[in-house]
Amino acid sequence: MARPREFDETAAVEKAMQAFWEHGYEATSTQELCEATGLGRSSVYNTFTSKRALFQRSLTHYTTRELGKRKAILDGPGTAAERITAVLDTVIEAGLGNRGCFVVNTLAELGLPDDEVGAALRSDTEQNLAMFAECAREGVLDGSLRDGLDPAGVAEFLLSTISGLRVMGRRGSNRDALYAVADLALSAIVAR
Repeated sequence: MARPREFDETAAVEKAMQAFWEHGYEATSTQELCEATGLGRSSVYNTFTSKRALFQRSLTHYTTRELGKRKAILDGPGTAAERITAVLDTVIEAGLGNRGCFVVNTLAELGLPDDEVGAALRSDTEQNLAMFAECAREGVLDGSLRDGLDPAGVAEFLLSTISGLRVMGRRGSNRDALYAVADLALSAIVAR
């Protein structure tokens, strides 16, 4: 008879996510995952089947959490321009002296693989683009964004700006430099 699991699987995924986020996929060894999660090698493989499967679960865990935070801001009160500004503020403040964004780091390390990891990355991108495009549509209607903007183009612009801000944060750029870039980005889309 198999013994029941005696650990919190979600907590183990969170801890594995932190290890992968810190070191990347390739540089995180199975031993480091065991140490991070507090699980033995057999428990890691019996529960998650492989390092790659645990990485995919970690990435999905991260994207689900981050998309929820972003959606709460973009669906919140205020004009579209105010909500977009709030997203940029959150990205900057969370990214100061940080290890960057797990998604951006993964794209830089692995590209867009044709597997579950790639599917998680594509899904994250699609959901972010959809949220930003909807907010841009609202912004044109509420007059807080420039008239005539293409919502899909604004969405791509914002996602690219956020990715760039996260790379800047990872390389150690200071708050003033990050806000200067965010202000420049906002000046391209906010109505005057």
